[in-house]
Amino acid sequence: MGIVIILLMLAGVGLMLARKLPTAFALVLLGVAVALVAGAPLTGKNSLLDTVLEEGSVALASTMLAVLIGSWLGKLMEETGIAGTLVRKIVEFGGDRPTVVALGVLAVSALVGTVTGSAPAAMMAGIIGIPAMIAVGVPKTTAAGTILMGIAAGMPFELPVWQFFSTALELPLDTVKSFMLRLFPFAAVFAVLYVLVETRRRGVEHTWSLASLDERPDRPSGGDRRRGRARRMGDAPWYALLAPAVPLVLALGFELAIIPSMLAGVLYALVATTRPREMNKRLLRTLYAGFEVAAPPITLFVAIGILLAAVKLPGAIEALDPLVKAVSPGHPAAFVVVFTLLAPLCLYRGPLNVYGLGAGTAGVLISAGVYPAAAVLGLTASYNQIFGVADPTSTQTVWAAQYAGVSPQQVMLRTLPYVWCVAPGGLVVTAATRL
Repeated sequence: MGIVIILLMLAGVGLMLARKLPTAFALVLLGVAVALVAGAPLTGKNSLLDTVLEEGSVALASTMLAVLIGSWLGKLMEETGIAGTLVRKIVEFGGDRPTVVALGVLAVSALVGTVTGSAPAAMMAGIIGIPAMIAVGVPKTTAAGTILMGIAAGMPFELPVWQFFSTALELPLDTVKSFMLRLFPFAAVFAVLYVLVETRRRGVEHTWSLASLDERPDRPSGGDRRRGRARRMGDAPWYALLAPAVPLVLALGFELAIIPSMLAGVLYALVATTRPREMNKRLLRTLYAGFEVAAPPITLFVAIGILLAAVKLPGAIEALDPLVKAVSPGHPAAFVVVFTLLAPLCLYRGPLNVYGLGAGTAGVLISAGVYPAAAVLGLTASYNQIFGVADPTSTQTVWAAQYAGVSPQQVMLRTLPYVWCVAPGGLVVTAATRL
């Protein structure tokens, strides 16, 4: 029966790679199939309808709410000009120095990445940042990669991601936070290294980039001209630029719960940029827009919850336990080496991608007692750094590549060597502290 479940997972990978089924639909079908193979009854305890579909679909509800609030804050930052102002100020400071401009855009991308991930974060940092980088000579592929590497550098501080790992792996939030703080230096170092190395590949200025810059205050030209453009664009006041940091300060510095911390960020961004009589309309408008942005990840989290519930059924655990234990490395050194070599399996929603079939793999590793939940956190979070940057199927990679005028595969080839080096750092920390 364990072999049948493994074959079902491989079939799920095939359906997703062939684009026959969206990821969320494939995960739900896989969850139902695993439950049936595991011999789950239709209703009652450990059943298909009550446990897998009913309880599983809402298992990650707190994560879904955190994603929605993060999307809400992201829309507020976009509408009020906070994100655009951050990028423009960095570009003005960098002038015509490609490396400085790219490092500045990288920093802004990381800051935006702490608020919201995926395509919305790439758009907020990239709509201005990518043309600005290309205009000063940064290659197109490098410009797209810089946005993605920045978002990944900010991912260890993305509060919805903390909530996801805490809920999905049933871990205390402090455990998740502790690992993410240790993972951040690896992500930051290789992001900076990417910019320093790749910006030396000189690019070509493109007329579409320069034209768009002439229409917007994305590059410096003279004090009066900049100020005039800033007024037309509606630059946010300097104190409003602190909005992305508010949730982090509250969650890290004051140890406030994640959802209240993010709501405080929403309120701060609103009060710092909006007149009192306009607050209600802006709150509702950005909230509704946030729902639209959050719908795809929320749908995915519903599917992930269903799959996790299925692989945790007693029948599934009994079937998979001997297979998983037979192939999982036990020694800490082997753990690091083997899972470093297997890192590409997190691409294309593969079996080690926690936002794809990797959710089932993580559930099996924990349920079968192969690794403690904290070790599975280290494994999945380390791989998440690779998926968030180099996976050609991730929405942020597709958007950044297309906006820069290159293919997602080109971005993958250029960024993969750097993010592949991030994963061993997280794996070493995991092996040293959790195995």
